[in-house]
Amino acid sequence: MADSGDRSEAATDADTGAGTDTAADLAWLPAIPASAGALIFDRKGCLLILKPTYKSGWTIPGGVMEADGETPWDACRREVREECGLEVQAGRLACVDFRKPRPGRPGGMRFLFDCGVFTDAALEGVVLQADEISEYKIAKLHTALELLRGPIRRRVRAACDSPVTVYLEEGRPVSQVH
Repeated sequence: MADSGDRSEAATDADTGAGTDTAADLAWLPAIPASAGALIFDRKGCLLILKPTYKSGWTIPGGVMEADGETPWDACRREVREECGLEVQAGRLACVDFRKPRPGRPGGMRFLFDCGVFTDAALEGVVLQADEISEYKIAKLHTALELLRGPIRRRVRAACDSPVTVYLEEGRPVSQVH
């Protein structure tokens, strides 16, 4: 078995495309699911939230990154387009949240982008992905936070309370990270 120095070198080679590592050589790398979500506001500061058909509660536009190398930003834009028919043109990384795996839950990285203010006309043109989303609301932030599920609520609250990108673990700030 290779020592950790060899692992670091293999990871560097894998990241740069150099070397000849096979899948078996890199089997020790963790598989960490990742998802991306979007904060979309109207001109009054109200937040777009969605009611999914496949789980309880409300959420924001977003979903799992494709395993084909899709970036978090591309996943955010794709999911918004698929779930509500809006085109995201620009955004700011607002939050990264690490969730530990637990039995029945894979954990992973959650990226949250502030996609800014959309015009009334754009928001009136929302077209829902009917098999995944049953309805949407553009709600005042305090109302949206009451409706959002726990982990998403903490992520959205932290992102909206900070002018800079926030790092969370399990939806909570890490005191050593500023």
